[in-house]
Amino acid sequence: MDEQAIRKRRYEGNGREDEQSCKGKEVKSTSLQKEVGLISGICVIVGTVIGSGIFISPKSVLSNIGAVGPCLIIWTACGILATLGALCFAELGTMITKSGGEYPYLMEAFGPIPAYLFSWTSLMVIKPSSFAIICLSFAEYVAAPFYPGCKPPSIVVKCLAAAAIIIITTVNALSVKLGSYVQNFFTAAKLIIVVIIIISGIVLLAQGNTKNFENSFDEAKVSLGAISLAFYNGLWAYDGWNQLNYITEELKNPYRNLPLSIIIGIPLVTVCYVLINVSYFTVMTSTELLQSPAVAVTFGDRVLYPASWVVPLFVAFSTIGAANGTCFTTGRLVYVAGREGHMLKILSYISVKRLTPAPAIIFYGIIGIIYIIPGDINTLINYFSFAAWVFYGLTVFALIVMRFTRKDLERPIKVPIVIPILVTLISIYLVLAPIIGEPAWAYLYCVIFILSGLIFYFLFVYYKFSWAQRISKPITMHLQMLMEVAPPEDDPE
Repeated sequence: MDEQAIRKRRYEGNGREDEQSCKGKEVKSTSLQKEVGLISGICVIVGTVIGSGIFISPKSVLSNIGAVGPCLIIWTACGILATLGALCFAELGTMITKSGGEYPYLMEAFGPIPAYLFSWTSLMVIKPSSFAIICLSFAEYVAAPFYPGCKPPSIVVKCLAAAAIIIITTVNALSVKLGSYVQNFFTAAKLIIVVIIIISGIVLLAQGNTKNFENSFDEAKVSLGAISLAFYNGLWAYDGWNQLNYITEELKNPYRNLPLSIIIGIPLVTVCYVLINVSYFTVMTSTELLQSPAVAVTFGDRVLYPASWVVPLFVAFSTIGAANGTCFTTGRLVYVAGREGHMLKILSYISVKRLTPAPAIIFYGIIGIIYIIPGDINTLINYFSFAAWVFYGLTVFALIVMRFTRKDLERPIKVPIVIPILVTLISIYLVLAPIIGEPAWAYLYCVIFILSGLIFYFLFVYYKFSWAQRISKPITMHLQMLMEVAPPEDDPE
């Protein structure tokens, strides 16, 4: 079955409907559909950002900064930085209305090489490792009740995490609406545990449990390296603030809904994070929090007993919701990279029946499972933020550059120039400070890996060796027939 036959089947409906039977029905083109509204957009941001981070990072932030007061300041500052960065991305997203987040912005401002290096690093390390970590966190919380008093076996955790990736990938490959509905459900579920922790903390605080906040700035670690590493751990919990830009082409009225989703979603997350940390410190001293194997579980055991079992349950909901949001948005990044010719062309194809970027989503799921198999991705986590903020900073700098080089572009949203300048300077600090203050080989390995993408770019993208084309063409054709996918109708080829 060739491409024309596949498209014909899309409209004929298994060969049984003729043109007359299709009259009066709305026939959608083979392209991504605008089916994500304001509420779903907010849920994508909140659902992706609030995941496993807020249940893991408080301990790491505190260990780096050393005191309660600076810890709360770091969490607030991380939220402000995420909001400012997202506002810069809102201007970029409404100026260049293409899915794929940073990719099309870097392409427009600097050309294909920085864009390719971003897609290379993001697709092969940052995104799938994050996906795997979130699913592993989910698996540990799910398995924990069945192994009381001991750590669940590694093979059980890995199998559960792989199963979660398969289910999430399948849901998002089947339907955009189904993926949105799943995201909305888990966002509502995770907000329940967030509200429980916050309200419990406020009640205890009102009852006079304030002694852990006395002398809250004593023993603070104020150094270049400590502050930057505390930011790294806090920003890990906020990661996902830019996810809505990955699905710009599927947003209803993006000029309105993109900035509104950001303005509502990220400050909501910031308030929740600060209040959750206040609740933690209301119940635990700094020493007790640092010694806790799972901060949220310890909080539940002390405050919600005998109903403390709800904490691991809803934390599992939170993590699976974050994993679903990541899969939903990152699949579009793979799709755009394939459409631009920086990945295999099959990854830019769309399911004829489902109208989803199914090949891109499946590819992302496979890479995520590969990271789960060895299970040892701690080194990648150490420089996750380093790699991410290299490209966050470069993307915001692209906004500054295009203010001068692309004055012709329409800008429905235009942030004050001081905001992208500030975010760019902070990004430079976040990239350089750990190297200067806490030097480690991991950062050098990360830089080498990023630059190694140039080898693949020149071999397979720039020069396009004929032997590579001869190999990839039949593979693409067979996968197209197997998966019943076709290029989007606006594809130039």
